[in-house]
Parts: sequence; structure tokens; C-alpha cells
Amino acid sequence: MTFQNLIYEAELGLNLDNTYEKAQLTEVIDEISEEEHAEGRPLLSALVSTKGFKNQGDNFFRLCERLGYGNWRELKKDAEFLEEQRKACREFWQNKDNFSTYL
Repeated sequence: MTFQNLIYEAELGLNLDNTYEKAQLTEVIDEISEEEHAEGRPLLSALVSTKGFKNQGDNFFRLCERLGYGNWRELKKDAEFLEEQRKACREFWQNKDNFSTYL
């Protein structure tokens, strides 16, 4: 899912061309991921990407560094790291027990 799709689907009404609103969205996504990480759940932000890019932006990898996953520059170079995060997130939320417990 792209940031733009997230804004549309969640009816957030934010404008990504506005740097303040884009920063607000990034902050909220980081907070959600920090909460998920603290509860032992995978990072939802692994599934949100920037339109036109296959990979996550630097903010995602900096968040991962803050959470103890390693150096953000090295994580960004490691294609397996991102794919593992995405896979863990999909597997966790496709589990019916997890889905019904946490949503």
C-alpha cells in the first residue's frame, strides 16, 4: 500500500505535497510501529511504501534502527530484511486469531 492509498482508504484527508502534513503522517506511522514493536507484533509500516518506489524510504529504516534492528543504512541495503518484515506482518495479520484479537 502506498502512502497515498493509505490516506485515501483511511479517509485522512492529508496532502502529501504539504511537508507538514506529510511529516504528520510519518509521525503517526512511526508511533503505530513503535507500539506494535513494543507489544511483540510486526511493523505495520513495512507494508506502506512511497508511490513509485519498490522499497521503503529512509524514515522506515531509521525507525528500525531506533527499535534495535541494526544500522539503518545496512538495513536499507539488505533486501531480505524488508521482505522478512513484510512476510512477518502478513503472516501475523492473516492469522484469524490475531486478527480478531487485535482489531
